[in-house]
Amino acid sequence: MILYLDTSALVKLYVREVGSVRVRNWLKRATGAATSVVAYAEARAAFARLHRGGHTNPRRHRERVAQLNIDWESIMRVELTASVLRLAGETAETYELRGFDSIHLASALWLRNRTEIPCAFAVFDQRLRDGAVRAGLALLP
Repeated sequence: MILYLDTSALVKLYVREVGSVRVRNWLKRATGAATSVVAYAEARAAFARLHRGGHTNPRRHRERVAQLNIDWESIMRVELTASVLRLAGETAETYELRGFDSIHLASALWLRNRTEIPCAFAVFDQRLRDGAVRAGLALLP
């Protein structure tokens, strides 16, 4: 199974919060991980927000960024092609999603439609989760 991680799931690999253990366990069972290229910028923004807010010290912030940079090389990345962006626009309208959420849903759908390996969607944002269910993506509990 390929585990598609939206940013809310990806960040849980680096920040200890509710759901972090679940994401790590899902990843152990997967044959690979995938995400949209936008997840990198979103994850870095989340790390920076934690750092600016005083929830992370400078050393831990640098460690998170360094580990993300290492892991990024082994994560399958869905590029923002014209077809993915068009699908993102459609999913935004159909499922009432915000921009980056629609990109994640479109990226997961694009990946599912182009591989014979089963794909599962890891997501913690409820609106995006609801859209993924309506779009027919397999979700992990």
